[in-house]
Amino acid sequence: MKVYKIIASVLGIGYVGKGGGTIAALLYCIIWLLLPVAYSDSVWQWVIAFFIIAIGIVSGNKVDEIWGKDSSKVVIDEVAGMCVALLFVPQKIVYAFIALVLFRFFDIVKPAGIKSLEKWPGGWGVMADDVLAGVYALIGIKLLLQVQYFL
Repeated sequence: MKVYKIIASVLGIGYVGKGGGTIAALLYCIIWLLLPVAYSDSVWQWVIAFFIIAIGIVSGNKVDEIWGKDSSKVVIDEVAGMCVALLFVPQKIVYAFIALVLFRFFDIVKPAGIKSLEKWPGGWGVMADDVLAGVYALIGIKLLLQVQYFL
């Protein structure tokens, strides 16, 4: 069970309390920025995102039994959402910042179907709403990149 707690809390970040989700998302942004530039065009992004989502579902199922439904200690979902938000986005600090702001906005406000995904059972509900928030953030960044391209 200890391994599931470590994974779900992203090495203990979830124990910070309020703001733990933002810290976990920011940590992923920093790691993403430190990866080789070729990573932003690599299929490895999909592999890593899928892996994080999968281990998030499994660990979310396990810790749900102890911590309760979608505990604030679980922040692996924020990491998964940031993985999605940064898929095939140019590796620049400005885009990481925009992705973080958009992702946290959608994750907190929960518009257009995000809130309903929280009702899914166990780890699926924990992860699904953040993955969809990441999709919305990614769409926002891609639209911004297209507008910027035409200016």
